[in-house]
Amino acid sequence: MTDTQENVETADISVLSQWQLIRLRFEKHKVAMYSLWVLCVLYFVALFAEFFAPYAQDAQDLQHKYCPPQPILFNFQDGLHTRLFESKLDPVTYRLVYKEHKDKTVPLGFFVKGEPTKIWGVIPMERRFFGVDRKAYQEQEYDENTITTSPTFYFLGADKYGQDIASRLIYGSRVSLSIGLISISITFVLGLVIGGISGYVGGSVDNFIQRGIEIINAFPELPLWLALGAALPLDWPALRVYFAITIVLSLLNWTGLARVARGKMLAFREEDYATAARLLGAGHGRILFRHLMPGMTSHIIVAMTLSIPGMILGETALSFLGLGLRPPVVSWGVMLQDCMNVQLVTDYPWILMPLLMIVVTVMAFNFLGDGMRDAADPYAAK
Repeated sequence: MTDTQENVETADISVLSQWQLIRLRFEKHKVAMYSLWVLCVLYFVALFAEFFAPYAQDAQDLQHKYCPPQPILFNFQDGLHTRLFESKLDPVTYRLVYKEHKDKTVPLGFFVKGEPTKIWGVIPMERRFFGVDRKAYQEQEYDENTITTSPTFYFLGADKYGQDIASRLIYGSRVSLSIGLISISITFVLGLVIGGISGYVGGSVDNFIQRGIEIINAFPELPLWLALGAALPLDWPALRVYFAITIVLSLLNWTGLARVARGKMLAFREEDYATAARLLGAGHGRILFRHLMPGMTSHIIVAMTLSIPGMILGETALSFLGLGLRPPVVSWGVMLQDCMNVQLVTDYPWILMPLLMIVVTVMAFNFLGDGMRDAADPYAAK
């Protein structure tokens, strides 16, 4: 790069605002950008779960319990399809065994008709983004020895009730992903306000708040989650339990954000613009919320992004141990309850698919947080 090109690039950057510089630096972090796209896809699919899930949330087929995954195949004769799986009861073990018919196919397609449902319980809909093309299946002509079995498409297999794991993962993402966002919203308010007041006021108020944070952090996290989760009444409806778990996670995770806010506030309150605001007669509330807190917005966003995985893992741990969300609510933690039996995991490893989704989501948030942390200070030397 020549000196002239460097001068032009420096001149262009010099007129950009701080947020524009942060965005420019973040876009150079390729892993964080890919993680952002992954999370956008996950949340978009969760938002329209009724459309993207091949089956309804409570759809069951007991004739296909623990059906193995059916891969998507393609050829020019049959198009998109999967092979027909026939279930039979083993007379010795009394377990369902499956025979894959390589000469019989189940047509698949986009925007196919499915069971009537409602998006968000409001918008009626019959079409599914991808699934079994039942009309094309009925038009197929087999000989008289054709096995009469219902056409199924379990891309990730089925569970003990014959429920499609892929569909339940999509419905479960709505709960598991939203609980992280709702919890972090409450955490944001508590951490920012309490931490900001602690750093701005200082003195005895700061000491009192910091000692309280230390007491909260002294409790072991998982046993405290379990104790609070066990305190929830068993007769509570699913929606109330959902919000209770959200509040529990929020009340236990605001301390880290409060300390970040306090540290930034201790530095910002001595800046010239804060002193000028005080000399001009601005009130403490205006100085705190109007002048000081906007300066640490980027750092707070980074801290929030890195905290969301902890919220998701907290809900997963509580639900996995049976102390959080419970059936018929579908979440990734609830789905993992079947994995407590090691023998089932050995025989049907596809029931571990919720674990894979949790790992992908947590890693995506961590990579996104790393990218945002690197971009939060655009004036730092590379």
